[in-house]
Amino acid sequence: MFSKKTLLIVGAIVLIIVNITILYISSSHYRSSGFGRVAIFFVAPLQEAVTDSVNFTKGIWNHYFYLVSVAQENDNLKKKLSRAVAKNSQYNELELSNQRLRNLLNFKETTASKILAAEVISVDPSSWFKAVIIDKGSLDGVERGLPVVIRQGIAGQVVDVSSRYSKIMLIIDRNSSVDALVQRTRARGIIKGEAMAGQCLFKYVLRKDDVRVGDTIVASGLDGVFPKGLPIGDVKEVVRRNSGVFQEVRVVPYVDFEKLEEVLVLLNPSKYKFVSK
Repeated sequence: MFSKKTLLIVGAIVLIIVNITILYISSSHYRSSGFGRVAIFFVAPLQEAVTDSVNFTKGIWNHYFYLVSVAQENDNLKKKLSRAVAKNSQYNELELSNQRLRNLLNFKETTASKILAAEVISVDPSSWFKAVIIDKGSLDGVERGLPVVIRQGIAGQVVDVSSRYSKIMLIIDRNSSVDALVQRTRARGIIKGEAMAGQCLFKYVLRKDDVRVGDTIVASGLDGVFPKGLPIGDVKEVVRRNSGVFQEVRVVPYVDFEKLEEVLVLLNPSKYKFVSK
């Protein structure tokens, strides 16, 4: 195909030749002669055809560039829209994170102990063990054995510490244990994790003790790890058999471990005093 420049040059040359011919005819003393009329008869259509061709080519070329410009503008708008959507998503995520942190800080305001906020950065993929890694370690004052909580209740306990990271064993891990009691009747037992079900068993509760579905289970404070009164969960199921010393009690924790993103580490739990709202 001919380029735009080539077409324009050819068209210009033809127009110049035609216009010179017409100028010659119009300035001739023989305007009414047969030669003039014949020249006009042949030249005028030629001039019209050339002009139309040039205009047509110019129109196509301009239309092509217009489409290219529109396509580029469309691509730019798509990129801007994509960036705007990404920013909006980041803002939404930041707002959700801020809301969670505000909830944690509200929890912090009800305590007298020193508390460290931390972010969950990874989760143990095993189905048998329930643990998470947080982004705080010994350099931040974290030590093994410290309790980890959120606003809703007990999350777990620090079991391993490096300089910048710590491993938290969740209370739904089968190796976890929390000395606990029924808030209503003060019946005591041990909360053990049930990893596969994501729940807990309230073990060693005497069969004679009054425990009902819906009762609140809290930390007793007698294990030296979790301060007294920290909420754990609600009783979901109670089974009293005709024989045996203990009854079977299943508890649903208040913490949603599938959505655990930020936690609080109680750095000096011995000074902790839980104040319920």
